[in-house]
Amino acid sequence: EVQLVESGGGLVQPGGSLRLSCAASGFTFNIYGMSWVRQAPGKGLEWVSTINSNGGITRYDDSVKGRFTISRDNARNTVYLQMNSLKPEDTAVYYCNAIVANSGSLTNYWGQGTQVTVSS
Repeated sequence: EVQLVESGGGLVQPGGSLRLSCAASGFTFNIYGMSWVRQAPGKGLEWVSTINSNGGITRYDDSVKGRFTISRDNARNTVYLQMNSLKPEDTAVYYCNAIVANSGSLTNYWGQGTQVTVSS
């Protein structure tokens, strides 16, 4: 069974930092890209960042570029999101996402989410 478990969220002041973690299990982690997606209060899902299977290629939404860094540790089956210079508009539930091949089809998996609140 595929499981994605996020942690590391919390309340932080503007300009502060947080590091989110996503522990993955139930699939061959080191052959899949991983993504972070967020949902702000009253809004839809917003893609934040993606990293490829070996960590050599990363992509970011323009709103977080230069402030957030995605990384992964394939030995620990974990993907991270380092968030610096946080702004109130970064307030959201952050989800870890993986699209995994299963019996010939692709399935979208999500974690339970971790709340990030940026406020003074």
